[in-house]
Amino acid sequence: MKPMLPALTYQLPPKGDWLYEIKYDGYRGILEWSESGLHLWSRNGRDLLPQFPEIQAFLESLTDQIKQYLPLILDGELVILENCYKGNFSKLQQRGRMRSIEKITAESRNWPSHYLVFDLLASGGQNLSALPYVDRKNALMELFEELELPLAPSPGDDRLCQCVPNSSSPESMVETAREYDSEGLVAKEKGSKWQMGKRSDGWLKLKNWKTVSCFITAMDEANGYFFVAVWKGQNIFPLGQFLFSLDFETKQALKTTIKENYVEKSGSIYRVQPGICVDVNYLEWADHQLREPHFKCLRFDLHPDDCTFEQFLYDEAKLPSHLTITHPEKVLWEKNYATKLDYIRYLRKSAHYMLPFLKNRALTVIRSPHGVFGDSFYQKNKPDSSPGFVRSHQVEGIDYIVCNDLQTLIWLGNQLAIEFHIPFQTITSRFVSEIVFDLDPPDRSHFQLAIYAATILKQVLDQLQLTSFIKLSGNKGLQIYVPLPDDTYTWEETRLFTSFAAEFLVRYDPESFTVERLKKNRHGRLYVDFVQHAEGKTIIAPYSVRKNEEGLVASPVHWHEVTEHLHPGQFTMEAVLDRLEQIKDPFAGYFHCKNRQPFDQVLSMLQGGS
Repeated sequence: MKPMLPALTYQLPPKGDWLYEIKYDGYRGILEWSESGLHLWSRNGRDLLPQFPEIQAFLESLTDQIKQYLPLILDGELVILENCYKGNFSKLQQRGRMRSIEKITAESRNWPSHYLVFDLLASGGQNLSALPYVDRKNALMELFEELELPLAPSPGDDRLCQCVPNSSSPESMVETAREYDSEGLVAKEKGSKWQMGKRSDGWLKLKNWKTVSCFITAMDEANGYFFVAVWKGQNIFPLGQFLFSLDFETKQALKTTIKENYVEKSGSIYRVQPGICVDVNYLEWADHQLREPHFKCLRFDLHPDDCTFEQFLYDEAKLPSHLTITHPEKVLWEKNYATKLDYIRYLRKSAHYMLPFLKNRALTVIRSPHGVFGDSFYQKNKPDSSPGFVRSHQVEGIDYIVCNDLQTLIWLGNQLAIEFHIPFQTITSRFVSEIVFDLDPPDRSHFQLAIYAATILKQVLDQLQLTSFIKLSGNKGLQIYVPLPDDTYTWEETRLFTSFAAEFLVRYDPESFTVERLKKNRHGRLYVDFVQHAEGKTIIAPYSVRKNEEGLVASPVHWHEVTEHLHPGQFTMEAVLDRLEQIKDPFAGYFHCKNRQPFDQVLSMLQGGS
């Protein structure tokens, strides 16, 4: 089956009966499932399931529940989710090019794909494609509810077939796409029918464009492409090339101007000095190339000197438009050189990995107005000068900032809040949200002690069937997390377990581990800090940068990475962002495992033995 395709538009449709979905960057796939077989057909008629065996395995696990709905035809997108609203297309392409079964199998375990369904074309052998879109969507949602499948995409959910919801609010969807760096939106008329192989105005795609102001450096007469660049210091920094969305008159004018003013010709390529400024729309900056570049307009008001790499990075981040970043050029770190703009971009790119852990927590930050070179101070109270969107919550007379959204995070970054410290409970509950073990070696040269302690503690947690996660402290140690069901366990109950685990480690190897709080009495041993896990105490948030001279990150890692080769110095801001493009977020499943933790059994064991 050839899929129905949306028409490209540059503005939202006029008011009318439209519904809106997030557009995910992946491989379009139509799932055909009958008693005789299961296939996920690509746009060119190739079955995608052999390349994505995790999808096939998950779907086959639904065989008993799905029988009554066969034959079934679904329309959707095969993606590797980066966040709830964005697919990592580069990573998906890497998987698509794999030929080794071993590599495909390993990758399917390390970063599984998801099949995101947005339309129901047939159920129980009944063809639904002629029904209005809104009726097909309602039937799809009912089907997913009956099958107990997710009604919205989530990268941490191991149910790999998920539904794409819609919304009647284009404004909120545009804001969501912008905030989460989605590919864009698809607008669908409520009454539109599904038309095989047609590109219909009943479906419209609106891309979440980014825009760069740049200058033309060359033209390839053979294929019509124009090369663009910006200034990076005194050097010309190439961004790639564009062709699409040029009208005939503009294209001819550019060709004529370049031919009349070229300074060098090599084959079909004419090179020119910086002089012609343009705005180019693109989806993302990946592998040092603009992805899906489209001409937007000529910029006669700009001089080439205005087209800088720094401005490109600022615009590429798509920061909240009502916020102004002051002094973006300020150097915050000299070792692992980083400016304020670099830091703000780190916060923007890591925001949706970090924000779930800040949500509804009374936040304490360490502010460093002069970077790591000057004085720093703890800030708990919300400043009187805070903008109206900054939420807060009173705890024992302190008006704590609550960072639940991107604009608050970026505002805090502009205030040069470097470290984000959070308590172990939310402002909405008096119960413990998670257990955290802080493994604190005497200094970074003894980091292997933290690895040693973590591997022992992991064995204990595995034996107790508790799902655990691990991150670097961003300084010299490691921190192990055990998520707990919400609104369930008290501090007294969790202290039973933290003290048990700490005492176990000390008994296991008293020469290496201690619970002695005074540093002078530790004598080079690793401190198992279970006392810090208490009401009113805090810990560095996952993905927060630390105020050390290297600007290292309190980065989550996968358990299989906790080996002798692991070291905190590897986790700079730049390195962490690179990791998040190449590997699945190690904490992706954190919130999905909370209700599956058998902590009642652990407590019964401890209470029975006391």
